[in-house]
Amino acid sequence: MKTPLPPITHLRTRPVAVGHWRAFLAVARHLNFRAAAEELALTQSAVSRQIQALEDEVGVPLFLRHTRAVELTGAGGQLQRAVAPALERMDAAVRLVRQTAGRKSVAITTWASFASMWLIPRMEEFQRDNPDIDIRMDASDAMVDLETADVDLALRSAVPGSQPAGAERLFGEQLAVVASPWLLKSMPPIHEPADVARFTLIEAGDAHRLPYFELITWRRWFQVHGLEKLQPRRWLYFNYAQQIAQAALAGQGLALARMPLVAQSLASGDLVEVLPGHRLDSPLAYWLVVGPRSGQRPEIQAFCAWLLLQAEATRRAIGEAAPVTTPDTP
Repeated sequence: MKTPLPPITHLRTRPVAVGHWRAFLAVARHLNFRAAAEELALTQSAVSRQIQALEDEVGVPLFLRHTRAVELTGAGGQLQRAVAPALERMDAAVRLVRQTAGRKSVAITTWASFASMWLIPRMEEFQRDNPDIDIRMDASDAMVDLETADVDLALRSAVPGSQPAGAERLFGEQLAVVASPWLLKSMPPIHEPADVARFTLIEAGDAHRLPYFELITWRRWFQVHGLEKLQPRRWLYFNYAQQIAQAALAGQGLALARMPLVAQSLASGDLVEVLPGHRLDSPLAYWLVVGPRSGQRPEIQAFCAWLLLQAEATRRAIGEAAPVTTPDTP
């Protein structure tokens, strides 16, 4: 004879009140109902009722009540580990909203190398001239949807035709062979493209990730100069443009660097362009995209105006003509 199956319990699915979770975390921290009540400015019986209500909602005991002590059950410990970070993030978000309420701000999304190599070094001027505007920068490689995200504008690197209508082209891109001046002093001079084989060459390690990334590599530079079979002394691979430039600054080899990102280092003499007549054209350009809900705010207009002036200075530094402002024109 088969043993009958236990009856199916219909678990509650409604959300648990936040107050119950705060009471639970207070008791879990102190392992004492009286101390938790003092922290929450409640009576001990009120805290006990909240814990009992939470246990009824969850369906299992969360604490073992001993005569003089309280102990978390396994389920209680599991919930504490999950709930504590969530409430901390929520409280931090509330604090941030309270701090920024009524303040003018600009939220920017861009990728990390562009933020550190181009945008951040120029930000001091904008902050000096606009001390009442806060800047929030999200620097990551993840593409952000300006239609839905809490972001005002995006600075992106992309091929023409891939940006939304209204995107403004800031500047294009060439790649140049660069090195630290002291590295060049310690090595034989470079007179022609084949001479780079005497050096370690610094390369992007993820050039295969997108088809057009392969168009800005040393391999293509070799092909353009008829050096398909050339092999350098050594390869040094990095995933980010900032790391490539930093390695060149440290004298670790020759880098094929993005001109807009290293223009200031070239102007200061921290880097030297090697073989200036042998730059490599890139299919990429740099774009400003303003979110649909942000363009009319004065602080966004002020930041974009400043940004376009900085882009104009970069175009002059890299020897580029005036920009083409539509995303569909190569």
